[in-house]
Amino acid sequence: MNFIPTLEDVRQAAQRLKGVAHITPVMTSVTADVLTGARLFFKCEQFQRMGAFKFRGAYNTISRLSDEQKHNGVITYSSGNHAQATALSAKLAGIPATILMPSDSASSKVAATRGYGAKVIFYDRHTEDRDVLGRTLAQQHGLTMIPPYDHPHIVAGQGTAALELMESVPDLDYIITTLGGGGLLSGTAVAAKGLNPGCQVIGVEPVYGDDGRQSLAAGRVIRIAPPRGLPEGALATHVGDLNFSVIKELVSEIVTVSDEDIIDAMKFLAQRMKLVVEPTGALPFAAVLKGKIPVVGKRIGIIVSGGNVDLSRFGELVGSETEEVNSEIAI
Repeated sequence: MNFIPTLEDVRQAAQRLKGVAHITPVMTSVTADVLTGARLFFKCEQFQRMGAFKFRGAYNTISRLSDEQKHNGVITYSSGNHAQATALSAKLAGIPATILMPSDSASSKVAATRGYGAKVIFYDRHTEDRDVLGRTLAQQHGLTMIPPYDHPHIVAGQGTAALELMESVPDLDYIITTLGGGGLLSGTAVAAKGLNPGCQVIGVEPVYGDDGRQSLAAGRVIRIAPPRGLPEGALATHVGDLNFSVIKELVSEIVTVSDEDIIDAMKFLAQRMKLVVEPTGALPFAAVLKGKIPVVGKRIGIIVSGGNVDLSRFGELVGSETEEVNSEIAI
């Protein structure tokens, strides 16, 4: 299955998610607006079920499986959020789930995945190919693969976050979101461009994992060595083929930010907006806060993709010595 999803597919996904997924809040901050010179609208997907946008795509995909596929169960691979999303979606559907997770995944994400009833199998992200491992297990046990991003039903489901945002704030100049494997960015682009062709869609990656930026510049998917760094949810080695087909047509630009930029964004969101955001979820705001995108005078939608971070690790990051924001500006 490799069709390019449309706005209608996103709308249909929204119907399947109705009454199951949360309609997450859109928040604003005068402080953020003053600092950036723009009007910012934060779509807070850390308040989604299991704490991230990933629930949308996983549930949309699993809800479409045949009775035989549901009986046999599903498998996926993920550093955390798609793992939890698949596990929860499978639990709601009453079907078994097996999840391949990197051995260095956050303990909170592993515990949550197991808590939803899934079987967790660990692998080494730096020496083992998760796709090969996953598809081998799927074939051996008759399981259906629920890809993290490279699937039209995943893309359509992820696009429902942007659909909700633009229905709430229809006149956006930009929508900015995280880029890992490309599910959220491509789904956002399908929804945003379908609703408002003039809205520019921008992806944000970690500076040491810029395979998407390289791919967009080259016009083809570029694969890189497994990157290391803070935002584990965005440490992909390449963008999905289907996702890139959408990105190269509908995405205006892909920019990068450093770990230090991400920490500053996390600190701002915690101190000024009282939001707990994981490093991957802070990527889009980091790009805006650090001037990576010319946003002055514009209306900007920012999809905060998730908040699943160990609290001890979160405390270490937001308590570290980073750039201070102006504390005299009122929220």
